[in-house]
Amino acid sequence: MSLKKNLGLAMIASVLTSTAITAVAEGDLTIRPKKLPDLVLGTEDNRYSLSEKRYEMVTGQSYKLKIISSGQTEYALVAPEFFPTIYLRKVEAGDMEIKAVALTELEFEQEGEAEIYFVPVKPGEYEFYAEGLEEKGMLGVFSVK
Repeated sequence: MSLKKNLGLAMIASVLTSTAITAVAEGDLTIRPKKLPDLVLGTEDNRYSLSEKRYEMVTGQSYKLKIISSGQTEYALVAPEFFPTIYLRKVEAGDMEIKAVALTELEFEQEGEAEIYFVPVKPGEYEFYAEGLEEKGMLGVFSVK
């Protein structure tokens, strides 16, 4: 193959690669985090209710999710497939701002709330649930496009 043909193929491959990369992220990190509807765990009437069963998001967009425990029972919110696929900016709980690289679960032993600030990185459908209470209806989905 000639040098000219090799350079032409290299340029095409470069353009295709950069186009594919930029087409993946849908969000805009230059704007404030988009506030998702609060996720309330339990109510006085039903300790096993979830206020939201589905969240729709896009990759590359910053989000803020407030999780509120009614205190009707202990809740351990987990999303084992989702949490590893996000860029976690911070968690705010009470008077604390926690900066960590990863999140495994948010456990509420009583009434309280926490806010997580994150950016979804990988598209997919990911279950979230209150550990051990899935069969009672405490199960939802994070959908990332």
